[in-house]
Formats: sequence, C-alpha cells, structure tokens
Amino acid sequence: MSGETGQNHARAVDHHGPGERMADPEPGDFILTHGAELFSQLIRFGQQLRFRGADRPYTYWNHAALVVTSGGAIVEALGSGVERRSLSDYDPTQYTVVRITASAEDRAEAAVFAERCVGARYGWATIVSIAISLLTGAKFSFGFNGQLICSGLVARALERTTAIFEDEPSHIMPAQLAKLYGATPPPPGTPKGTPAKRVRPQAR
Repeated sequence: MSGETGQNHARAVDHHGPGERMADPEPGDFILTHGAELFSQLIRFGQQLRFRGADRPYTYWNHAALVVTSGGAIVEALGSGVERRSLSDYDPTQYTVVRITASAEDRAEAAVFAERCVGARYGWATIVSIAISLLTGAKFSFGFNGQLICSGLVARALERTTAIFEDEPSHIMPAQLAKLYGATPPPPGTPKGTPAKRVRPQAR
C-alpha cells in the first residue's frame, strides 16, 4: 500500500501510563492516543479496513497531537476545531510519545505551522473522503482549505522537517503515522486510564 514505506524515523518511542507526564518535551514531537468514545472507535474500525495482518496493531491509536513548546503545549484538531492545549490534559490517560529526529530549526518550523492552524475548523469533509476510500478501495482525496483532522495536522507540520509522505499529508491517519515512525502499541495489560480532559483552548 502506498504511503507507509517506513522512510521516517523516530529517535525514541515512549509509552506513558495514566499519571505519567512526558519528560523534556520538544517542539515537533507528537503523541498518539487511544480513545474509547464512539467516534474514536469508528476511526479504529475504518483503519482496520486498510491495516491488516502485521499492520493491524497500528490501528490501536485513533488520535494524534503535536508538541509545540518545551513547556508541554500541544496543538490538536478536535471535533470543535484546532485548539492549543497542554500535555497535562492527557495525564489521566495512556499516551505514546514519538520523539522525532529533526534539527532545532525544523522543529521550530513544525511548531509554528501548527500554531498558525489554531482556530481552524475540523476536517469533516476529509473524514468523508477517507471513509469513501476505505469502504471502496478507490483513491479519494478531497476536503476544504483551512480544515484539518488530527493526524493530518501532525503530518502537515512534520512536512516542515525531513518527513516524507507518499499519501496526501492532510489525509494521513493515526495508524499511518504510527507505522511510518515505528510506534508499536504499549505492552498488553498497560492501564488505559480515563479519557483525556476536554477543556477550553489553552491561553497563549
């Protein structure tokens, strides 16, 4: 399948259980999470239509967010739109950190891009495009400028580093990010905790 050729590399992949905070966050790193809400489960189901066999474990994740400051601020695309929040919002739940290999300049550019997306709308049209592709096997790619899904936002930010995506970056799914960066799920039995806090966007 196109788009998952393994050309991107992580410096490290760290799993954090409930109550464990990411140490020394760097702009440009990103997190992958596993939600249990209905929409999150639908994302996992859709990913499982494409990722099978040895790739199926990557469908464990259904959300992604980009670290934008060394203080732990993140930018993520939620149903309410693109928001600037904090890693502390994920303290109650298990999440996985992908520490990328990139220069300080590239990391800064990725963070600036994500920050400029704050306030954009969620890419519901992109979700429809991905769903049609998954259900039919055909290659569909449509959406609206200024609208982003969670993993698409992360992929577009990572384009500012040395990351290469064969698929349209705005349509990259969480499972694709996980495979491209070699992020395997946490060990069986790892506590998942409770869902991340959904609060109003973090002040700058």
